[in-house]
Amino acid sequence: MNEAEFNALAELELAHLESLLEACSIDFDYELKPGGIVELEFDNGSKIIVNRHSAAREIWLAAKSGGFHFKPEGGRWVGTRDGADFYSVLSCCMSEQAGEPVSLAG
Repeated sequence: MNEAEFNALAELELAHLESLLEACSIDFDYELKPGGIVELEFDNGSKIIVNRHSAAREIWLAAKSGGFHFKPEGGRWVGTRDGADFYSVLSCCMSEQAGEPVSLAG
């Protein structure tokens, strides 16, 4: 996959993420920033950052519990270390930082 193909795929996924965040029932703010960055901020001041990393052809997630990298595989974004689903990991991180259960379905 070349960089242009990756960027197009990542942009589609980030747009899908935005629609899921819009439908989420917990209280948090999010902002789309230039360059494929989504910043989530919770009432306690903690943040989660999701961004595309074109050079590595990955989507990166930075949260209180750590950093995670995801690559496209079989129509999903899977963790490069453990094969975990992007939305499952993001749901866990959001739950931890919001202090209430979150379930995002990818």
